[in-house]
Amino acid sequence: MKVRIELIEDLSEEEVIIRCGRVDDTIQKIQQYIQELRASKPQLTFYKDNQEFYFPVDQVLFFETEGEFVYAHTAKDAFRIKYRLYELEEMLPRHFVRCSKSTIVNSRQVIPSPKTSLPPAWSPL
Repeated sequence: MKVRIELIEDLSEEEVIIRCGRVDDTIQKIQQYIQELRASKPQLTFYKDNQEFYFPVDQVLFFETEGEFVYAHTAKDAFRIKYRLYELEEMLPRHFVRCSKSTIVNSRQVIPSPKTSLPPAWSPL
């Protein structure tokens, strides 16, 4: 099976084409997965200064509780949302990971830090 991705800049809607000699279980599973993926994208409303904002959830770096509210943090701003963290856990894609009682992190936005050497006092024996 070959997989090919074509990037088309002025495309108005994404399209997936499956070319096959026959429809078998594998093709049906691929089709079902794509349909579920389309249907499972959460639609969140983000709030700031009495305004509503809509953007892809993948732009969110992390969600955190602050007092009684939950905030979505992007690279440039923070927005209030009307869900609790446990609700977000159920509806967000799998790459959003609960890392503490008050935070859910977008693991695709985590940047690894370079390995640093430990000072002599911290060297393993």
